Formats: sequence, C-alpha cells, structure tokens
Amino acid sequence: MAYELHYWPTIQGRGEFVRLALEEAGAEYRDVARDPEASGGGEAALMRDLSRLSPVHPPFAPPFLVDGDLVIGQTSAILLHLGRRHGLSPADEPGELWTHQIQLTIADAVVEAHDTHHPISVNLYYEDQKEAALKRAEDFRTSRMPKFLDWLERVLEGNPQGSHHIVGGGVTYADLSAFQLVEGLRYAFPKATERALEKTPRLAALCAAVADRPRIAAYLKSPRRIAFNEDGIFRRYEELDG
Repeated sequence: MAYELHYWPTIQGRGEFVRLALEEAGAEYRDVARDPEASGGGEAALMRDLSRLSPVHPPFAPPFLVDGDLVIGQTSAILLHLGRRHGLSPADEPGELWTHQIQLTIADAVVEAHDTHHPISVNLYYEDQKEAALKRAEDFRTSRMPKFLDWLERVLEGNPQGSHHIVGGGVTYADLSAFQLVEGLRYAFPKATERALEKTPRLAALCAAVADRPRIAAYLKSPRRIAFNEDGIFRRYEELDG
C-alpha cells in the first residue's frame, strides 16, 4: 500500500524532509494535496483529513503521513518511522536515537531560519515586522547559523565510520535532512551560507554527495520538487542576507 503524505501543495516546507526520505527509499507515495480536487486531492482534502483520519490522536498540523492504520504527525516522528521501515537509520537503538537527535536539532535550525522573516508573529506579514526581522536575521547569520553548521561538521568529523555520512557508514535520513537544511539556507542567505560552508568542508561535501545520489538527483530534476519560494520556510529577502 502506498503512503499518503499530507502537506501544503505549493511549498517545500517541513514536508520536503519527508519527501526526500520517501524518494531516497524508492517508496510509493501519494502527495495528497498536490492531486486534483476531482481525484480527492487539493488543500480541501488536506484540511479534511487533518481532523478526520485520526480523531483520537489528531496531528497538530501538516505534514502528516498515513501508513495503513497509522497517522503520524511531526516531521521528526515521520522520519523516525520511515528510517525504521526503509533502512534510513541504524538498526540498533543507540544509533536510531542518535539519528533522531540529529533530526530534532536540524528541526531547531529550521525554526530559527523561519523566524528570521517572521520574528514576531506568523499572523503578520513580513513587511509588518521588517525592523525586527533585520535584527533577528543578523543574529542568525552571524551566530546561530554558523553554530548549527559547525555542529554538523563536528558530528561528521567524529563519525567512527568516516565523514562521508553523519551516522554510520551508509545514508540515513540525517544526511538527507542536512542537505535540505543547507539547500534552504543557500536559497535564503546565499552569501552568509557560502561563508559558513567555507568553514565546514565535510558538510559541503556531504550535501554535494546527497545531491548526486541517483534517486535524489532524479527527484531534484523532476516536477515533484517544488521550487523554493517566498511562501515557504526559507525565504529570500536580499536585505536579510547582509
């Protein structure tokens, strides 16, 4: 049975971390909200299923994944599940938990990247909080982004099985998510990100290797890969790059 991924149809957002794992696994899945409404897709189906599919354990928000009778919300929890199912995390408990910990830290970085353009409220337009965004973005560029990327570099350097992967000797969803984080940062903060990557060569090499993986490379060239845009988590405002 194919997975059903429920996420917004016009942005990469948090759902893209799940899409990358599904694509790398070669898993059959339906990106529900991207299907035509006539075939049961669209945003109306997304919002309907958000409360209908699991009334006892409802997801808080997209993304959520349907796997048979399971309805799993939160990107990190979805990836924990897919890692087990498709060999995208170590089979041993310490390795699985370490991979999950890395994913949660990447999720923290994603939140902070988002908050550079919406530092006060998600219910306000960027233009309504631009002054605060300029201050928040400066701190993110100069302090927080380098701290997150330096940490990933240290994790790569410390991997007992070599720095070609974040965990163990093969690809995991942590590698895929690190790639997506860096791609998002490159889009939103091209100048600041390239400066940071000059100091994290292992991370830069990992991202290049992930992009060259056959299934990922095919996905990135396909119409399934939504382009970055100013409605998603990573948004390019030239004045925030500094």
